[in-house]
Amino acid sequence: MQKESVPFDSFSILFTLKSCTHLRNLALIQHLHAHIFKIGFCFHIYVADSLLHNYAVLSLTEACTLFDEMPVRNSVSWNTMITGFSRFGDAEKAKKVFDEMPLKDTVSWSAMIAGYVSNGYWTKGLKLFSDMVVNGEVKPDQVTLGSVLSACAHMGSIGSLLGKSVHGFIVKNEWELDVETGTVLVDMYAKCGVLKNASLVFDMMEDRNVMSWTALICGAAQHGYGREALVIFNRMKEMGVKPNELTFTGILSACAQAGLIKEGRKYFNMIEECGLEPRIQHYGCMVDLLGKAGRLEEAYEIIKSMKLKPNVAVWGSFLQACKFHKQYDMAYGVVEWILGIVKPETDGGIYTLICDLYALGEKWDDAERVRKLMVNNNVKKISGLSFIRSGTM
Repeated sequence: MQKESVPFDSFSILFTLKSCTHLRNLALIQHLHAHIFKIGFCFHIYVADSLLHNYAVLSLTEACTLFDEMPVRNSVSWNTMITGFSRFGDAEKAKKVFDEMPLKDTVSWSAMIAGYVSNGYWTKGLKLFSDMVVNGEVKPDQVTLGSVLSACAHMGSIGSLLGKSVHGFIVKNEWELDVETGTVLVDMYAKCGVLKNASLVFDMMEDRNVMSWTALICGAAQHGYGREALVIFNRMKEMGVKPNELTFTGILSACAQAGLIKEGRKYFNMIEECGLEPRIQHYGCMVDLLGKAGRLEEAYEIIKSMKLKPNVAVWGSFLQACKFHKQYDMAYGVVEWILGIVKPETDGGIYTLICDLYALGEKWDDAERVRKLMVNNNVKKISGLSFIRSGTM
């Protein structure tokens, strides 16, 4: 188009920028930015918004510079910055932008709530939703409630109560129980342990996709209903729904919870039959399943046969199984290798587990060596993170 000397307009520029979004090439965006500035379209609001979106995906520094230079900003400009900061994990700066907005719409509130939820600030997300309702200037939509329900899903019994209120809001406003809304509701109830309500919502849905089935399967597995999860999985297969990687994580977790070794092997082999590649979490579930059953040699063979490099979670599961079944020598055979991959700032639980294994085997010198290693490396144990076998404490 440039070679033919055809003049550019805002539409051709917008389509060019949109096509560049998926390339994730910062140098290319900067080149286009310079060209857009040269031909005088840089301060066209829609062009500027599209350029800002590209920068917000790739470089917050560039996005902030452009945002500060924009003589005119609309709600899209502000919302893009909120989403950009949230995506890069800076919810506080996103909130600062949100607070500075001259006029907030439903998308603005939804973006900020989603930013809090995606970064693990569930209580702040729910508080902001409460402020939105009390404010009354804009009303939540299904996107807003999707984020709110996701927050509720992480808050146990309190979350289920709040989630029921949101569910009541959906029913009161006679919103359609479409696939997206229904799936988020099923996921919320399932993660909160209210499986009866999860099943009721699931049965009321006219359309379901693989995520709807997976939410129910993972919920059942998470709360110890392993065999029920298998029944749901088989129903899904009968309905012609193809499982995805997350579905298999749920079903293998269910097998590990219920000690179903034969079924676990079957479903693990089914992953490749469905055209998928086993992920690290699938191997981890198999190690957990075999370790709990005392089949440590088989668990170790699974680790050695992995196409992926085993991570700390996989090794932690194996070490915990060795500890539970008092197979200390098997653990000692891999300890030094594990100590070479653990990170002091995040893997304090592994160091403690290794110390326990040495102490239980009366290898006091080795236990003391690891303790000194922990002190020298300033090892920290993340609050709430342990390798503890369910039902053994």
